[in-house]
Amino acid sequence: MKRIDPADLSIFIAIANHLSFSRAAVELGVTPSSLSHALRAIEERLGVRLVNRTTRSVALTEAGQRLYARVKPAFLDINDAIDDLNRFRDTPSGTLRFNASRAAAKIALLPVAMRFLRQYPDVTVEVVVDNAMIDIVASGFDAGVRLGETIEADMITTAIGPRQRFAVVATPDYFERYPKPHTPEDLRGQPCIRYRFLSGVMYRWEFERGGIELDVDVAGSLTVSDQDIMVDAALGGAGLAYLFEDQVREHLAAGRLVRVLEEWCPFYPGFYLYYPSRRQAPAGLRAFLDFVRTPAAKT
Repeated sequence: MKRIDPADLSIFIAIANHLSFSRAAVELGVTPSSLSHALRAIEERLGVRLVNRTTRSVALTEAGQRLYARVKPAFLDINDAIDDLNRFRDTPSGTLRFNASRAAAKIALLPVAMRFLRQYPDVTVEVVVDNAMIDIVASGFDAGVRLGETIEADMITTAIGPRQRFAVVATPDYFERYPKPHTPEDLRGQPCIRYRFLSGVMYRWEFERGGIELDVDVAGSLTVSDQDIMVDAALGGAGLAYLFEDQVREHLAAGRLVRVLEEWCPFYPGFYLYYPSRRQAPAGLRAFLDFVRTPAAKT
């Protein structure tokens, strides 16, 4: 077996992290075809196939899984050791990779990240939008941003962005055709734009007032899996929509949408930044966490 050096292993780890040649190529700054050739050369030197690849999928072989399990922790330790050198610099540097749902990225993460970058110009921030819940460690992310109830219990969390509340909205024309609901039960029988998670679960609209908590399995002829599309559908008169207040604030102010059941939609903490508890946070992430907790992050 010919010698394999750390650069070869970093190619394999990037592919194993993403299970995608195109995403791994973006991370490494090369083309997918050159990455595929590089992996093939590694496999030839090792004399064993590490990855099964088709036109539609990428998966580790048993040998690839065993190699990944052995070398990934070592590379994490190396990255942590190099990152520790940041403490000897006047300002943090390096790349921070975040995974966030679309709503979390737009409402909470992006505004804070842009203010952070103005204060720490030597840091690079990459935000990957993905509505599916993923293993952020295995996928090579430093942290994620999601609603608190969706985060695994073994993660460390900190609140990011302002408090949130939902809003039930529709166009003025809609309310010329249907009566305004005064309680959540009034939603039954009215056309609502439903939201289905990528897991297949249909979201039930949640309400609270005076200690009474309700969740309603609304009905409607249109179901979407993206909240930006839900905004467009609501503006198009497709029905009532249940969205983050920040997503429709401008439309409400302009009169394009009308809000109902506001008293049934209280504020709650909102989005959380989370990262694994089983390893030390990189210096750049520690600086970002410190920044999130300062008044500058909220202005």
